[in-house]
Amino acid sequence: MNTEAPFGRFPVIKSDRLILGKIGAEHLEEVFEIYDNDKVFTYCGIIPKHNKETVKNMIGHFERDFLKKSRIKWGIFAVQEPDKLLGIIEACDWNRKVNSVTVGYFLAERHYGKGIATEALRALTRFLFDEVLVNRIQAEVMPPNEASKKVLLKNGFRKEGLLRQASLWSGKGIVDLEIYGILKEDFIGTDIGK
Repeated sequence: MNTEAPFGRFPVIKSDRLILGKIGAEHLEEVFEIYDNDKVFTYCGIIPKHNKETVKNMIGHFERDFLKKSRIKWGIFAVQEPDKLLGIIEACDWNRKVNSVTVGYFLAERHYGKGIATEALRALTRFLFDEVLVNRIQAEVMPPNEASKKVLLKNGFRKEGLLRQASLWSGKGIVDLEIYGILKEDFIGTDIGK
């Protein structure tokens, strides 16, 4: 795993329509719009935040986690409007022993159904395989989260199984989780990896 690629300096990742970039204090209103919406976190282990000051502090935690080399949260921005935050995508649980990482994503509700999460995940997957040199990328999904499962499947991830009552998620209690994964060898053999 090439940890310099993700943590040497904050990595900016580009695709045709999107830029995955750093979230700063200037994005407070858009981050608050995401975290203030209960619907966005229906299937996430995240408790919505209805206090703007709490969200402001949380943005500072994004930087702290990056500096600790534990988690990277990218803002998903449109190429045509690079200051407009559409959603957030992250990489966490960096496992150097098996060369793997876990990803997650969520969008502002008004950007659902536009292919944004699919394109953002595709760009992040390519970066993680090509630059960071991980061998495995995985995601944990609550079974009713059909939209997220479609995003993963469109990007070549495979459903690997169901972990029953396997995790304690904030605001959800003990939950079942479906595990989706993609290996570098799977990625190379797809249109996505070309």
